[in-house]
Amino acid sequence: MAERQSPSTRRDYADFYVIQTRWMDNDVYGHMNNVVHYSLFDTAVNGWLIEKGLLDPRRSETFGLVVETGCRYFAEMAFPDLVTAGIRVTKIGTSSIRYEVGLFANEAESAAAEGFFVHVYVDATTRRPVPIDAIRSAALRTLQIR
Repeated sequence: MAERQSPSTRRDYADFYVIQTRWMDNDVYGHMNNVVHYSLFDTAVNGWLIEKGLLDPRRSETFGLVVETGCRYFAEMAFPDLVTAGIRVTKIGTSSIRYEVGLFANEAESAAAEGFFVHVYVDATTRRPVPIDAIRSAALRTLQIR
């Protein structure tokens, strides 16, 4: 069996997005259900894009669709934890981008969960892949850790 990888820390991420957990996020076992982690990843990245003026869900002519995801869990989280999502970009292609997100409960320095997802940018009408525009690409490069 492979040795378990250690969780990342806050210093491993380029920017952050804070999300309040909700009562309904807890499952019957008293912790955050695993599907909520994926929702937090999506909320953090899309929230960041909206805050930076790079996405308007109702008006953008192009946007990213998730085509691949994954998650590793290290520690439990539960309502009423405040989650800080660390965001970084590890690959920018012509029409795709790979985000990595670490979820930190309250003031914790180590991630409770780490995930990734890949967006493929598509035309809002045709849903066919399109190149990432220059403005969005420049902003996304600020999330790359060197």
